[in-house]
Amino acid sequence: MHSPPPPAAGCAPRKRPVVRRKAGTTPEPAAPGVEHAVSLGTLLEQVAGYLPEGELPAIRAAYRFADAAHLGQYRASGEPYISHPVAVAEICASWKLDAQALMAALLHDTAEDQGITQAELVEHFGPTVAMLVDGLTKLDKIQFSSREENQAESFRKMLLAMARDIRVILIKLADRLHNMRTLDAMASDKRRRIATETMEIYAPIAYRLGLNQVYRELQDLGFRHGHPMRYAVLSQALKVARGNRRDLIDRILATTTKSFADAGIKVQLYGREKTLYSIYRKMQRKHRSFAHVQDIFGFRVIVPEVLDCYRALGVLHAQYKPMPGKFEDFIAIPKLNGYQSLHTTLIGPTGTPVEFQIRTEAMHRVAESGVAAHWLYKSGAADAAAQASTAAWLQSLLDIQNENRDAAEFIETVKVDLAPDAVYVFTPKARILALPRGATPVDFSYAVHTDLGNQTVAAKVNGELVPLRTELHSGDVVEIVTAPHSRPNPNWLSFVRTGRARSKIRHALKVSQQAESQELGRRLLARALLQQGLRIDELTAADWSRLLHWCGNRSQDELFGDIGLGRRVAEIVAARVRLLDAPDAGAAEPLARGALQLDGSEGTSVHYASCCRPIPGDAVIGYLGKGEGLTVHLQDCPQARRLFLKHPQSWIDLSWSAQVGGLFAVSLVVIVNNGKGVLAKLAAAISEHDADIAHVTMDEDSSQPTIELRFLLDVRDRKHLADVLRAVRVHKFVVRAGRAKPRA
Repeated sequence: MHSPPPPAAGCAPRKRPVVRRKAGTTPEPAAPGVEHAVSLGTLLEQVAGYLPEGELPAIRAAYRFADAAHLGQYRASGEPYISHPVAVAEICASWKLDAQALMAALLHDTAEDQGITQAELVEHFGPTVAMLVDGLTKLDKIQFSSREENQAESFRKMLLAMARDIRVILIKLADRLHNMRTLDAMASDKRRRIATETMEIYAPIAYRLGLNQVYRELQDLGFRHGHPMRYAVLSQALKVARGNRRDLIDRILATTTKSFADAGIKVQLYGREKTLYSIYRKMQRKHRSFAHVQDIFGFRVIVPEVLDCYRALGVLHAQYKPMPGKFEDFIAIPKLNGYQSLHTTLIGPTGTPVEFQIRTEAMHRVAESGVAAHWLYKSGAADAAAQASTAAWLQSLLDIQNENRDAAEFIETVKVDLAPDAVYVFTPKARILALPRGATPVDFSYAVHTDLGNQTVAAKVNGELVPLRTELHSGDVVEIVTAPHSRPNPNWLSFVRTGRARSKIRHALKVSQQAESQELGRRLLARALLQQGLRIDELTAADWSRLLHWCGNRSQDELFGDIGLGRRVAEIVAARVRLLDAPDAGAAEPLARGALQLDGSEGTSVHYASCCRPIPGDAVIGYLGKGEGLTVHLQDCPQARRLFLKHPQSWIDLSWSAQVGGLFAVSLVVIVNNGKGVLAKLAAAISEHDADIAHVTMDEDSSQPTIELRFLLDVRDRKHLADVLRAVRVHKFVVRAGRAKPRA
């Protein structure tokens, strides 16, 4: 660790910072200008128990630096602001974090509030402490279009800093925990906003890292400040219930203690009360009043060895009857955060459900402290599951970040992965995968491997084919059916649950769109060059070098992509080529102007306008919107006419290739005499001619003698559509059938 300067010198900023208050704070009412020293004694007593004495001067130096930086700054409660970083450091010390983390905890607000630079922190406390502080610093100095964008970017910065060093988030959780404990001094609207943020982001992060004590306290504090009236009513009801059930709890404790003693199992047995927020969530989930929520108390059984857990379970099941479907083995299959225990709910002596959690001492340490157990106990194998799970999750954050640069989208993706509920499913080879509740076979395939996800075409669950949007349940055996040339479907984004699947799908679609845009751009430029009497395959390396320099593109593919997305006009680029190489261009024979041909293989770079729905055989024209790719319209489309008047330079001639592949959407309007089975007969006629019905609607008033049916069909071309229309018109109940007119 970088040694700080001696305590007598260099341990405070070189010049006193401008005195200012943190937003929402108030000056000391009793004696403005009089500084109140906050004792470091409690913190030093804590760290003296586990840190070498030689590291204590560095912590004192960080305290003095922070104290000087926050001079004149007060919290909303009226306390000197330095009391907050000291309290944060004390929470970190309770987890036995190292000296660098404690120094960063003391200094964590100096950069954000007082403008202390990272260079100053590096100079005084070394690069590691400066890096930790930077990871905790928000982006308030950068201008954003909205508060939400600022917040999202700050979260992303913090989470990515956490991926580099887990101590960043531990300090941040300590910071948020102390802020929540002292939130009463804030205005009510700020309390609600901070409480919501805590419930959505920080409590789930604490859970994901296995910090269950912090998780429960953040949830209860968030509930208290976010819903103060509900909290107060429920708190009073629990207080009454606590008194009424005291005898029952003592009775269960005595009976259970005797049963374990008779069985010769050494246990530590604790009665525990469920948190207010967990009771409130159960009331919401099951739509029950507090009077009907019976399992508000539980017991924790701690035993020496893993086998003792299962022996203890047998003793409990012999003493009280277990409730069917209320047993979970998190020892054999740990939770995502490394948590291990046996959970069973029994019918107590008065018919009241009572939950027991059974675990070893090592499991208990990890269950309460999660990733912090690494510092607390140095337990090696005991916290290996939590460490491995955390490392995998942090790596997934980096993967998601690499494929998704939008901050708000990144945070929403991470929120999904923070969901505490999980399902445990199996691969055909009996490998267990943990996925968020609501996960689908597509989430499963991406969890196994990116290539498996990208090539997914179907799925089997427990041996039966199911839709890809099917929700998975614990115990399901999932098998993925693949095809080597398949690609992710954009519709998957509407139902996948995991951040990994979402980011991989978006990345694959983006890469695919880039390739398709580049191919379209190349074709557009080749066509434009022909109009100038040039051939694209005859351009020399020198021609390309000069052209790319003029355009400002780094490569040919980038230039083609810009043209394909409409960011550049192919005709202008082609004209520039002729000017760059005028003598050679002038010698070339002018060629006839030709239309760009469509063959149906263009992918997402070409869109077929929904206002007129062109199909092969129609007279069409193309609109190159900026950044939108090519949109194909009917030549007589009203919307196309209006766009042409506004942007005549953005239109190109189009024609259909002799060989066009794929299906194209077309709208059909059929007016029929009302009668039984009409829709079924029409659907059968359409299907018999190999046209797929994508969507059908009809008049809401079905009491009229005639009704209008509107079909959205997938057909190959105009001839195919004509065959379908003939089959429809054969029916005597059809009054009129034809293609829908383009929307104006």
